[in-house]
Amino acid sequence: MESGYATTPFGRRPMTLALVQANAASREIPKGSAVEKWQVYRWLCEGKSIIGVGDRALAVLNGLLSFYPDDQVSEENGLMVFPSNAQLSLRAHGMADSTLRRNLAELVTCGLIVRRDSPNGKRFARKGHGGTIAEAFGFSLAPLLTRAAEFQQAAEQVRSDALALRLMRERITLHRRDIQKLVEAAIEEGAAGDWGAIWRRFRAIVDTIPRRACLSDLEGIVADLAGLHDEVDRMLESFMNSTNPSANESHSERQQSDSNTDSIFVFEPALEESRAAAEPASRPAEKLRGYPIGLVLRACPEIADYAVNGIENWRDLMMTAAQVRGYLGVSPSAYEEACHVMGQEVAAIVIACILQRAQHINSAGGYLRVLTEKARAGEFSVGPMLMAALKANGATARMTG
Repeated sequence: MESGYATTPFGRRPMTLALVQANAASREIPKGSAVEKWQVYRWLCEGKSIIGVGDRALAVLNGLLSFYPDDQVSEENGLMVFPSNAQLSLRAHGMADSTLRRNLAELVTCGLIVRRDSPNGKRFARKGHGGTIAEAFGFSLAPLLTRAAEFQQAAEQVRSDALALRLMRERITLHRRDIQKLVEAAIEEGAAGDWGAIWRRFRAIVDTIPRRACLSDLEGIVADLAGLHDEVDRMLESFMNSTNPSANESHSERQQSDSNTDSIFVFEPALEESRAAAEPASRPAEKLRGYPIGLVLRACPEIADYAVNGIENWRDLMMTAAQVRGYLGVSPSAYEEACHVMGQEVAAIVIACILQRAQHINSAGGYLRVLTEKARAGEFSVGPMLMAALKANGATARMTG
């Protein structure tokens, strides 16, 4: 335990009961306790908003700690530092004398240091026999030792709050993205419902999101977006059930038979032939022999950037398209349906064309579903789409028989 009387400030600086309490607390140090000085400083930097200390005051504290000779702050190593203002100013990046005094006073007020002034206000140490310091006047770092656990808790609280805020912002981002794309897909596919009103409600919620917000400000916004997201999902589910009564049954059958809903749908040729024989009316049999793989790559060169080892054949194109559909935001179910209706090769070409025009397409998933329905009705051919992409890229090619 530190012993001694509470010292009063030199000159016209007043004494307060808070300073008396800080002096008393600084003397209540458990025997043998020690703490690493720079670790405490890092806790203070992280938890400064809770502790109530400013950046400039922390810069001065950094300078004070640099005068402490040991890494471990402990009573055995001494707790006093006594630099002059001139020396401390150099360690505080040349801080002006008036600013230095103001920030020293802030450190004292926050209870991070305790002032122990000499009779004439100078800071110095008096050595005893053997060269050890017998008495020192300056600033005591005892509060860093006695309040270390408090500073650590403050830092952990700030980190926890920052993580919670980041996660809350991520949830808002996900809800915004999903609602926007779902509404755009619903409008594009002509789903029943007052989507204009849904969109206005969505924009009204989004417009209330502040640029700088605390956790409590965002909780209500997340709740509103989650409610709207659920409503949009229910409306779309109701529309799909009304247009395709067997959708739930077929979906359940796929769930039982396909363990990986995100598969890339690359089958062996024999299996493809048997599938085509078993389902002759499931999709139009569009011939691809007139569309060489080189022509597809000239029309849609961007898809080659996503291939691991380049695209040399149809299998490479189909595998790459299965990966690209995820980047475009196309759901596995939408791509699966396109593969079953159009065929894997045609679906891969469509994905390549969508990727090539991605900046002009608001919802790739909705666009693919529209093309799938047209293909189911026999109203879609990939040829004009491929030729349009070829013309847009300024390429020239001659089709070979």
